Amino acid sequence: MSVPTAHAAAGLVDAFVDAFADAAPERRAAEYRALVDALWSDGELSPQALSAVPALVAGLERAHPGARGHLAVLLGLLAEAEYPTTAGPVTREVRAHLGLYLELVRTEGIGTPLTLALLYLLSHFPADRDEILAAVLELGLEPEDLSRLDRSLSELDPERPDLGRVWPSPSAWTLNEDERAFDRSWIAALTPRQIAAAWENDTRTVLGCTGARAYWAVCNGDPENLPAATVPDRSHAAAPAADTSLFAPHAAALRCPACHGALEPAGASFVACSGCAARYPAANGILDLTAPAAGDGAVDDFLEKLSQVPSMGLFYEAVARPAFLRVSGANWGGAVAPADEDRYIAEHVRPVDGPVVDLAAGAGRWTAVIAEAVGADRLVAVDSSLPMLNVLRDRLPEVPSVLAGAADLPFADASVGAVVCWNALQAFYHEAEAAITEVGRVLRPGGTFTLMTFRRSEDPVYRYFQSAHRFPQHDGGLQLFEIDDLRRWLADAGLTVREESGPGTFVFVTAVREH
Repeated sequence: MSVPTAHAAAGLVDAFVDAFADAAPERRAAEYRALVDALWSDGELSPQALSAVPALVAGLERAHPGARGHLAVLLGLLAEAEYPTTAGPVTREVRAHLGLYLELVRTEGIGTPLTLALLYLLSHFPADRDEILAAVLELGLEPEDLSRLDRSLSELDPERPDLGRVWPSPSAWTLNEDERAFDRSWIAALTPRQIAAAWENDTRTVLGCTGARAYWAVCNGDPENLPAATVPDRSHAAAPAADTSLFAPHAAALRCPACHGALEPAGASFVACSGCAARYPAANGILDLTAPAAGDGAVDDFLEKLSQVPSMGLFYEAVARPAFLRVSGANWGGAVAPADEDRYIAEHVRPVDGPVVDLAAGAGRWTAVIAEAVGADRLVAVDSSLPMLNVLRDRLPEVPSVLAGAADLPFADASVGAVVCWNALQAFYHEAEAAITEVGRVLRPGGTFTLMTFRRSEDPVYRYFQSAHRFPQHDGGLQLFEIDDLRRWLADAGLTVREESGPGTFVFVTAVREH
């Protein structure tokens, strides 16, 4: 009984492959979806996957050039489903046809989409690293593509592990000596198991980016390459100084995170609570509300932190953030440019009385846009990352910054004129509903909440590549939103959506606190 069933399954898979390989362009997406669904679902293999590989390879040889890239991506997905094993039965069967893949990738005139799809497929065979790299070195690849391939084909050296500097590509990182020392210190503290897990997370992130770029290309055409980015000087020239004066204009809105009492500057070094007498250190225009200060030495500790924080914020703004928009927003064609984001903020942020809060402000690129729209004197930047706020303060010395979380905003009820949360809600995915509830609480009637985030792709293959990325706050994979959840959370917070838009998987929303 099992033999006829196996034959029937093989015949069905052959039919799916033939239907896709022979499909007219307008039917290609639907036929590919049927083929994928028959063999793979969200990183898991179907029972037919192993027996389907020869048919997929045969299709790769004979299909129309416009369909070959899809099949190469699918073969890569089947191999990746067995990772971290790189010698499982499906991977071995896919790898058995390495000669064909290398012949195809060397073929002149195959075009960028198919080349990128083959690079993704080849990324799964570290045992053939030297042969693969030799085959692609003459292709004139973009440095980011070549460095991702090189990293995917590398194997962990437990004695000298190279961790953490793979996003958006290893070639994007140029470290100074302080940053190298910082890397050595945190890696040295890891156990062998943690090192192995970090290496696997890095590999999945690289494969996710390679796959997302390739799959978008085979579906849409040549991706737009980002211009070369320059990371500003990492050195911190000015020593931080204690200062609370920037917070005085916003004292009426600020509230103690411990008891919700009013906060007032208490000399140059601290802001104090009138309710519970908690004191919080302030320096360099940054107020630390993460925990009450313990003694007068707390401000010295805070100054020390400010002078020593790694400069990730500079790299994030120049390199990581533009790449993140490409993966999360399916923005490989540049449908959303920075100017589009600037324009949306300028047109939709409409504050009433009270401060304007840039929630999860990061390194301040969009804080500057908000400042131009509403005036820097009205702005308060809030973020939970000290390195990010350090960069923001260098860029915008007139804007006070608060170190605090999004799920318990340090502002009084109905005290804020507007809130902006730009490309940040996904960074605290599990607290997003609580954060939106807090925004509804602190907004005055008529105040706007303007946000940009990302939704999960409706395409299961692209959605898989989105979630493959393991960032520090997403160890289990990047999590993005369902649009219905965002709408429900906004409504529950008393916010009425006035505008909702976004190409690809972008989500632009402006909501208003009506009452």
